[in-house]
Amino acid sequence: MLKWLWLAAVVVVLDLGTKWLATDMLEYAISVPVLPFFNFTLLHNTGAAFSFLANAGGWQRWFFAALAVAISAMLVKWLATIKGDRWLAIAIALVLGGALGNLYDRVVLGYVVDFLHFYWGSYHFPAFNVADSAITVGAIMMALDIFRKPSPETVEKV
Repeated sequence: MLKWLWLAAVVVVLDLGTKWLATDMLEYAISVPVLPFFNFTLLHNTGAAFSFLANAGGWQRWFFAALAVAISAMLVKWLATIKGDRWLAIAIALVLGGALGNLYDRVVLGYVVDFLHFYWGSYHFPAFNVADSAITVGAIMMALDIFRKPSPETVEKV
């Protein structure tokens, strides 16, 4: 399990490092064009994904922090049970690292630092960060894991 915890730690370090750089080098809410569909835009998210509950008055900070702690503990426990399934272990480690990166922001800063801003024409996708990316990739890997191997119920007994 230790090697997968190292992957989660790498995600946390990359996430916090890029957030530090973004905070240091960007002005709040001022977009810096990088590509015709991508900007660096420093934003602070006090809510959850897509700024859900961002204007809820402050209680959401501790609610989402407690939720992240509970989910992280569950993921560590789950990771400890994985034997020989590299795909699932990587998926869990990515989600764990992302959850811990955003948890740090939420507890220490009171908001999550976002700075990756994609758009197409006039449609702007909500800004996000490395932790969000790791959580998304890990969650997609978990969803694909369902199709990677048959469940015990669907395997024919010979």
